[in-house]
Amino acid sequence: MRQNNFYVSLSIRTPEGFESFGKFNLGNKRKPAVEIFRQLKGNPVVDEKTLLTIDLVETVNGLPLNLNILGCTLEELAYNCRVITKEIFKLYNLKQV
Repeated sequence: MRQNNFYVSLSIRTPEGFESFGKFNLGNKRKPAVEIFRQLKGNPVVDEKTLLTIDLVETVNGLPLNLNILGCTLEELAYNCRVITKEIFKLYNLKQV
C-alpha cells in the first residue's frame, strides 16, 4: 500500500493559468502538515486578481488532492516560505525521542 504524502505547492498566475514553481514536502502525517498550513498568511478567496497561490496538497494513491488554498501577495509568500522552512526544520531535526 502506498503511503500518502503532504506538500505545499507554490503557484503564479500566467496568461495560460496558474503554473506551479515551487514545492515544500511536509512529510506523511496530516496533523503537522495542517498545523503548518494554518500558520500561513493569505486570503482563502482566490479570484481573478490573485497572482500567487499556496496550496496544501495530499497525495492519495499517488494522485494529488488539494486540501486548502490561499491567495497571497509577494510579501505574504515570503513570510510563508520562512514559516514553512522553520517548521520543516523543527519536524526533521527536533523530533521527540
